[in-house]
Amino acid sequence: MTLKIKVYSDYVCPFCLIAKKPFDEAIKGKDVEAEWMPYELRPYPNETLKPEETYLQSIWKQSVYPMAKEMGMSMVLPKISPQPYTHLAFEGYQYAKENGKAIEYNERILSAFFQEEQNIGEIEVLTKLAIELGLNGEEFNKALKTRKYKEKHQQELKKAINEVNIQAVPTFIIGNQMVAGVRSKEEFEEIINQELKPTSLQFFGEGMSCGIDGC
Repeated sequence: MTLKIKVYSDYVCPFCLIAKKPFDEAIKGKDVEAEWMPYELRPYPNETLKPEETYLQSIWKQSVYPMAKEMGMSMVLPKISPQPYTHLAFEGYQYAKENGKAIEYNERILSAFFQEEQNIGEIEVLTKLAIELGLNGEEFNKALKTRKYKEKHQQELKKAINEVNIQAVPTFIIGNQMVAGVRSKEEFEEIINQELKPTSLQFFGEGMSCGIDGC
């Protein structure tokens, strides 16, 4: 039976991009179905973080850059200030999902922000990225401008908060287990293998993640 995995993430969480690499390696060739789910760390009108301020400078120096280097990943703290809201990017994700490009879209938005410093809060930037993936740019742009997927996105957020009790990202729901934060390929593989023997929902904490009060 295919193991279903849901990954809750936000496009402005650096640990979501870092965790993606060992996770992708762990599920490669396995009978799993991974679905990326939205979670906004700082939804509008909450203030978003500024890269020039001490907090982000510190967390990147102490945790993000060392972890990225260890995993052989190229990442940069985007200079966009304040950081963009991510609701439009997630509404775009719903369009990409309907058109069979969910995984590709998710990866492209993360890389565009953390590796290319593109402003993923702007519709034109998101449209350009969607076109790169082979999506219909005109339809995509119109969907974001008319907020076609606003309600769908808000429904997913409410489920994440009220039903799944997501409090930080990345969080992986692997079968019956809840795994928070960045994990190694080996840890992911062990957890996936455990799911061959169904158990009640368990929480694995302590991994590096971002919550509403910071990373």
